Amino acid sequence: MSISPLGWLHTLGSLPAIPLAIAMLFRHGRIVPATRSGVAYFGFMLLGVLTVFPIAHQAVSTVIAAVTLVALLVGFGVSRWASATRWGPYVETVALSLSVFLLLLPAVSETLRRLPAGDPIAKSMTDPLLVGVQGALLLALVIGVPLQLRAVYMRRPARGKVDA
Repeated sequence: MSISPLGWLHTLGSLPAIPLAIAMLFRHGRIVPATRSGVAYFGFMLLGVLTVFPIAHQAVSTVIAAVTLVALLVGFGVSRWASATRWGPYVETVALSLSVFLLLLPAVSETLRRLPAGDPIAKSMTDPLLVGVQGALLLALVIGVPLQLRAVYMRRPARGKVDA
């Protein structure tokens, strides 16, 4: 199966989002929209998400892309709402963590089912290795998000405290 020019744009355009997300997760413990890496992540993710719609071969791909787009827009948009100052960092963290998960899920699935060319590592979507990797990604999300939220909570400024 060959890749169309739009497919290459999608693949190569969204690929930089993976190391950007990993770097921010290690450096900041979450995706931080206000950083240069965060802005770059947004741009590459947006390119990747928007190019899925015309090339998707399965309905699930369109659903994943739509959910990813919503998570990305909510995650990057919540800090712009004045009323979001208290709860905004929590919504931002959950939404952008979900966007990373939804980026990695199809990336891992496509990579394992296509490479190496002619004899892919995973032969189908039900291949035990692929199911295990997808399960590990889900486990990382389920464990990682509460840890991120706790870290956001611990970093918040104390309410009502006044320096003497």
